[in-house]
Amino acid sequence: MSAPLPAEFALIARHFRQLAGPGSRDLQDDAAVLAPPPGRELVLTCDAMVAGVHFLADDPPDLVGRKLLRVNLSDLAAKGAVPLGYLITVSTPRDTPDAWYAGFADGLRQDQLAYGITLLGGDTTSTPGPISLSLTAIGHVAPGQAPQRAGAAAGDGIWVTGTIGDGALGLAVARGRLADPSGHLLARYRLPQPRIGLAIGGIASAGMDVSDGLVQDLGHICRASHLAADIDATAVPLSEPARAAGPDWLVACLTGGDDYELLLAIPPAQESALRRAAQAAGVAVARIGAFRPGAPEVAVHGDDGRNLSIAKGGWSHF
Repeated sequence: MSAPLPAEFALIARHFRQLAGPGSRDLQDDAAVLAPPPGRELVLTCDAMVAGVHFLADDPPDLVGRKLLRVNLSDLAAKGAVPLGYLITVSTPRDTPDAWYAGFADGLRQDQLAYGITLLGGDTTSTPGPISLSLTAIGHVAPGQAPQRAGAAAGDGIWVTGTIGDGALGLAVARGRLADPSGHLLARYRLPQPRIGLAIGGIASAGMDVSDGLVQDLGHICRASHLAADIDATAVPLSEPARAAGPDWLVACLTGGDDYELLLAIPPAQESALRRAAQAAGVAVARIGAFRPGAPEVAVHGDDGRNLSIAKGGWSHF
């Protein structure tokens, strides 16, 4: 007669073993063993999400799982990487219902199928609260093709994918501060769209994703590349629901974060290549400004040509 599984292992077997892929050893070992594709470099990234900070405590657990995976996939996309596998840690209060784990795992399963990635392993623990989650995503790229934050040059254009500001406005919707008749803004906050598949290797001279606010994240590239940047606020792509929110929300769109769009430095000679890659991937791209020589700073110009006054460029984790 076999002994029953300890509670932690039983939970893993019920909800997470179905997500395991090659190299995971069926989640029954202390570590995964992973062989990268021949001739490729590994790209690794890690992000954490905490209830009440990165998602609301009453958000549906399947969307929490999908957002956790997608924010990490967005970092892989910013390096032009192909997803390979991921590790996850799940820390939850002891009274978390089993239905929460089931929904969370189902959300992961949905996006594993969508993005071609599988679970390699991780850890589960209890905590007094709140729910704390961490995910490490692993991808691969051709050698030397992953853009860094450093590498932008004066004269490079500043480009973004998709639309900016929907995530920040979606959080305002969730907190009851803004109406969202179409549901678009709340959906964008809860479920980012990582730009996996946009082939930016050899095209972008620098890049990252927009997670903490467009202005602040662009400042990171400026510091790493020792350049200044100018943004034309009227060129920043906004969705129709974001435009409908009105001009009072523009600064929130530029600084609020949670966009998970790509922010890229593109040399003028590579602009056509970017447009072709974007068309092939079905991703919209827009040029919103340029880098210039100067002390690392970001200037945002309004429709009258004057600099917008922005007290805080984005979200701070501390």
